[in-house]
Amino acid sequence: MNIKILFNKLVKENWGILLFTLVLFASRSSFADWYVVPTGSMLPTIVEGDRIFVDKMAYRLELPFTDIEIMQTGQPKRGDIVVFNSEKADNRLVKRLIGEPDDKVAMLDNKLSINGEQVLYEDSDNELHKTEYLGDVAHFVQFMPVAKARDNFSEVIVPQGHYLVLGDTRNKSADSRYYGFVPAIEIQGKANNVLVSLDPENYYLPRKERFNAPLI
Repeated sequence: MNIKILFNKLVKENWGILLFTLVLFASRSSFADWYVVPTGSMLPTIVEGDRIFVDKMAYRLELPFTDIEIMQTGQPKRGDIVVFNSEKADNRLVKRLIGEPDDKVAMLDNKLSINGEQVLYEDSDNELHKTEYLGDVAHFVQFMPVAKARDNFSEVIVPQGHYLVLGDTRNKSADSRYYGFVPAIEIQGKANNVLVSLDPENYYLPRKERFNAPLI
């Protein structure tokens, strides 16, 4: 039996599995995906071991397995948690969107100002955490004491077609302070909630309290 006949036989006998696999990967490519968070750069919002749900249609619909845009479905907004494939970092990253195109953003002693207005911060029961208000989005940020923290930068203007992103763990996050502005084309989707969370420090047992926990 030659290779062509064998191949055709395998396809005919397994077409259901092949079709399911194709649809699954096409869906993950264009509609929705999940991402395993390996680091603590988004603590306390996202913890190590979270599997987060990523809405890949939040901003645009792409042709499966490509970066070709079929249609625009929305715009990234300040406060969104975005997942993007960073060319400069050579890695997939998840960060919080702080600056939109044309925004003027500065940081002084870990406190942000956007378009000349000081962002509001409130203390919490945890001395390392504060509540940060980005418009309608209120979320915790964490300030870990580290040497040579990048907790200050002069006012920058976010260019068109780009975004400024930061980790919620402000002093331990490689973000726009290290890699610069994020091109819109690199943003893959919006993280909405935790699907499941496995604790790497406890034999990867599930954290039941984080199942389907909202992120925003």
